[in-house]
Amino acid sequence: MEIKRIATIHTDLAGKFGLPRQGGLVPELTGRIVFGKEYRVPEALRGLEGWTHIWLIWGFSENEGAGWSPTVRPPRLGGNKRVGVFASRSPFRPNPIGLTLVRLIAIDTESEDSPALIVGGVDMKDGSPIYDIKPYNPEFECVPEAERSFLKTTEWKELAVSDPRDRLSVVPGDKRGALVSLLKLDPRPHYQDDPEREYAFEYAGLNVRFCVKDGTLTIMDIVKL
Repeated sequence: MEIKRIATIHTDLAGKFGLPRQGGLVPELTGRIVFGKEYRVPEALRGLEGWTHIWLIWGFSENEGAGWSPTVRPPRLGGNKRVGVFASRSPFRPNPIGLTLVRLIAIDTESEDSPALIVGGVDMKDGSPIYDIKPYNPEFECVPEAERSFLKTTEWKELAVSDPRDRLSVVPGDKRGALVSLLKLDPRPHYQDDPEREYAFEYAGLNVRFCVKDGTLTIMDIVKL
């Protein structure tokens, strides 16, 4: 079976570092889905405006050809305990395919590349391939009594964010809230906890540098690339 890229999603994150660990964690983080010319057909989206959320089936493009392991170290277990790859959402899979539920904010029908979709709560880096789009039906797909395995026994604490030099002022206003939310979630790999180490990632054309100590993330600098 051949799987075709039908679209590409454009987001403010250039690489894997800094990405939310799953969709919906940062509702303010948006993406624009641009269809390939073959699939840029308004009729293919007819009726989609009536849905508030959609499933994206997409590809871990940086993991193609990287191989896979039968066990992985989930971040929620501190990166120290292993579980089976099929009991996790690790990107290192036999087939590097992701599944993300996002909020459908708008369908752009006016731009040169329209129709395009504006979605919120993404967890994909810029340029990730989209293989399919399906509407989310809460009547059948919401299971309140579902169990969460190891997720229910672990605690995820948000970091306090300190900006002593007011570096957030260089971030455009419509991008600032999403960046702060990303930083609160602690972008570092969970097996790294060096208070002297400085980390960096690209966001919205900016290089964001920070360090973490005693539950507080301190922004060191934010500069334009």
